[in-house]
Amino acid sequence: MKKLRKLVIGGIESKVLTLVLVSMLVVAAVFILSMLTQNKLLTDLTRDTSERQVASVTGTTAAVIDNVIVENMDRITQMEAMETDEMFRDAAVRVQMVADYAGKLLSDPDSAPQAPWHRPDAAHDGELFVKVLFADGLDEETVSGRLGVIANMSDMLLSLCSAYGTDNIWFTIDEGATLMADTVPGNWINADGSYITYNATERYWYTQAVETGGLIFTDVEYDRRTGDLCVTCAMPVYGPDGTLYGVAGEDLFLSDMQERIIRAAENGGSLVVINQSGHVIISPTDEGIFRVMNSSEAVDLRASDNTELAALISDAMQGKTDVRIVPLDDGNHYMIGVPMETVGWTLIASYREADAQQPVKQLQEDYHAIQEEAVVSYRSKISQGTLLALLILAVLLIAMLTGAFIMSKRIVKPLNTITRKISELSETNLEFKMDDAYRTGDEVEELAESFANVSHKTVEYLDTVKRVTAEKERIGAELTLATQIQAAMLPHLVPAFPDRKDFDILGSMDPAKEVGGDFYDYFLIDDDHLGLLIADVSGKGVPAALFMMARKIILQSVAMLGGSPAQILTKTNEAICSNNEAEMFVTVWVGIVELSTGRMTCANAGHEYPVFKRPDGKFEIYKDKHGFVIGGLKEAKYKEYEIQLEPGMKVFVYTDGVPEATNADKELFGTERMLEALNRDPGSAPIDILKGVRKAVDEFVQNAEQFDDITMLCFEYKGPKADKEEA
Repeated sequence: MKKLRKLVIGGIESKVLTLVLVSMLVVAAVFILSMLTQNKLLTDLTRDTSERQVASVTGTTAAVIDNVIVENMDRITQMEAMETDEMFRDAAVRVQMVADYAGKLLSDPDSAPQAPWHRPDAAHDGELFVKVLFADGLDEETVSGRLGVIANMSDMLLSLCSAYGTDNIWFTIDEGATLMADTVPGNWINADGSYITYNATERYWYTQAVETGGLIFTDVEYDRRTGDLCVTCAMPVYGPDGTLYGVAGEDLFLSDMQERIIRAAENGGSLVVINQSGHVIISPTDEGIFRVMNSSEAVDLRASDNTELAALISDAMQGKTDVRIVPLDDGNHYMIGVPMETVGWTLIASYREADAQQPVKQLQEDYHAIQEEAVVSYRSKISQGTLLALLILAVLLIAMLTGAFIMSKRIVKPLNTITRKISELSETNLEFKMDDAYRTGDEVEELAESFANVSHKTVEYLDTVKRVTAEKERIGAELTLATQIQAAMLPHLVPAFPDRKDFDILGSMDPAKEVGGDFYDYFLIDDDHLGLLIADVSGKGVPAALFMMARKIILQSVAMLGGSPAQILTKTNEAICSNNEAEMFVTVWVGIVELSTGRMTCANAGHEYPVFKRPDGKFEIYKDKHGFVIGGLKEAKYKEYEIQLEPGMKVFVYTDGVPEATNADKELFGTERMLEALNRDPGSAPIDILKGVRKAVDEFVQNAEQFDDITMLCFEYKGPKADKEEA
């Protein structure tokens, strides 16, 4: 309790006041909640009515807009597909005319006079000019006769270009010479004045036309003379006997076609041309899925992950589609497709759904703004009424609190005297005694007598507690010192042998109580032999710790005498059994590693199976032969076994505290989980191996109490070469 002037916070007086205050607040809250609920119901009713009106109006508007968009897209797409298809059909007619004329000339070359022909001339740049291009290595003399024949087409080529507004058309004979009309003859001349060769028979349009055997339109490619993206129309010419005379062709540049597509796009829509391979060849955008790319990079949209788009394009190849909604990266789009019969392509019209819905959204925003203005005005009136009601409640609250304060003072005054006397108690005066001032003849007098009785007993109890506490502190200090001594006896330096690079080793021991019965050790018997041992004493706490410390000294002393692991266990067992009045025993695993060869000799006295990891392998249990526990039978004999260690091999030994760690459900951690923890990163250093296993045990056990010591030791053999390489 706290005292604020004359009011004791937390006392009866304050509780009476609190009760009155809470009652008033509850009444006020109910009143305000009722008023707010009523206001909310009216507001929600107005809002719901308005929203239904908005939905009705905008729904009708959206339907009208959708119909307009669908009809407009259908009309524009149909018309533009026909116009674009006509452009390709005109190109096909021109190429067909050139091919027919070339076929007639070459079928009867003797009937045609030898017409003059010219090489490229930069003086004619910017005007239509007919010249001859030769493939690399082609001798002019070998084809001069045929060139003189097809040169009769020069005027025809110029007429076709002028009449149809195209700037290139050509015919290539099968030997590799090309008669071409274009407006950039200077592009075929090198800086040194030599002529650029043109291997037309190796171009994509030539090979595709010959392979097809008829009129073809190519995919999008880069034009050889201008470097611009174009589509080529080409047609092979054959003699009466099926001999290939050559190929006629014309380029249709995407820039020209794209201008028509961009002009045709209205009100945020766009038109895209897809060829027979599913590649985009004309598009108003250079980003996203509809960007135009060279054929080697282009993607077949019929195989797109966007199934709706792929289906639309596939259907449009077969015939005109209906208007569909297709999801793209920037939102849903209205789309329709119309095929182009001449080239087998299709025209796709697209209109973004968000653009179509913009008028509807604007209508909704305007309507909501009007509605919000009305709601704000309504709430302002309600707030004024609420403020008046709160003022009335505040006046009532103050009046009730004043009356409660006066009444509570009369009730708690006798208690205040007791409280003051109790507060005057100190360390030198802990006992509360009865006084005539407390004899009121009611519950206050009984309270004072009870407290005086309890106070007397408390003083007596405190004397007892002081004695017991002093004894516990002494025992606790001794256990702390024992813990420090035990930890100091175990190897704990990291790295354990900083001057040795041919091996790495580390151990850890976490006792279940202040001190434990497990222990481990590793020490150099000589410069070429490393001794390893781990043990688990029966029992826990101080007795086990004392037994452990004595047995550790015995084991290490016997091992340093140079005996084998079996001899170490035998001599240690004899020493322990000769003076084991407590009848305690210990399980032990001993290993001695010859560091120069990797030969490891081991012996097991009732301890857990060791775990070995081969290089590039995983940790696996090695079920060795167990001898009897140390201290259990004086005549016990122990057998040893050998393991040949390879560089990179690891040894992991542990006490039963690891697999027998238990969670709150009484489930054991087990060797399977231990192996899983070891093999999460089997190639890591011993320090990380131990941390990983300990982490896995902690995650499994969580908040459950640790019942047994958890002791582990990990040894990694790196081989004598590692030591030499470091040196």
